[in-house]
Amino acid sequence: MDSGTDSVLFTRRRGEMIFLVLNRPEVHNALSRELLLALDRELALIRDDPGIRAVCITGAGDRSFSAGADIGYLNGASALQVRELALLAVAVTRRIEELGKLTIALINGFALGGGLELAEACMLRIAAREARMGHPEVRIGAVAGWGGTTRLPRLVGRGRAVEMLLTGEVIDAAEALRIGLVNRVVGRDELEREGERLAADILANAPVAVQLTWEAIRRGQDMPLEESVRLGADCFGLAAATDDFRIGTAAFLAKKKPGFQGS
Repeated sequence: MDSGTDSVLFTRRRGEMIFLVLNRPEVHNALSRELLLALDRELALIRDDPGIRAVCITGAGDRSFSAGADIGYLNGASALQVRELALLAVAVTRRIEELGKLTIALINGFALGGGLELAEACMLRIAAREARMGHPEVRIGAVAGWGGTTRLPRLVGRGRAVEMLLTGEVIDAAEALRIGLVNRVVGRDELEREGERLAADILANAPVAVQLTWEAIRRGQDMPLEESVRLGADCFGLAAATDDFRIGTAAFLAKKKPGFQGS
């Protein structure tokens, strides 16, 4: 069932998957305070809905995923207002990262500045061939302060991230795939279907194991090597306490397909 939530954000539900569509195409889906608040409200509802297991975020229209922060607002805002907007955006991206659901950004066009930071917070990113991505903040006297200076280096490596962040370079989808910023590149008409296929592949696995794997990746990247490895072992132990662990290992031994129960 398709349904609207706010004028700046629409949702489309398909079984266990929900699509969140940034809906300001007239300004390249720029991230206003209103849009960030609408996104935050919807994510809070999704977090508490056990019937939703996957979230795809994309932009309305065929030109932009999101061009980032609303520059018109920034130009007239005080330094305190700019910081408050940044803190709201940081909270939203953190909510995406800690949602406890599979999150995939479907980058259908330009993903710049805060728009790319939104995509970087997702577990996975799929881009249309026509998509363009970058952090051009320095070109307008700003900083990638919504998480870009933290997440981009972790996705593509420090050297390439420093170059992108300091030059404001905008790259195409092929280069984004080469450096690991996106996971897949497809035709624009295939973007949603590819998101559904990728989600289906992941959701076919044991749900608790998928969630624990993401936790080990997300939390482990901030830890020293020894602690990160120990976290992975702890997550392995937690997974072994689930019914799905017994189901999965028994199915492997019997050379059968497991029927995971999510517990």
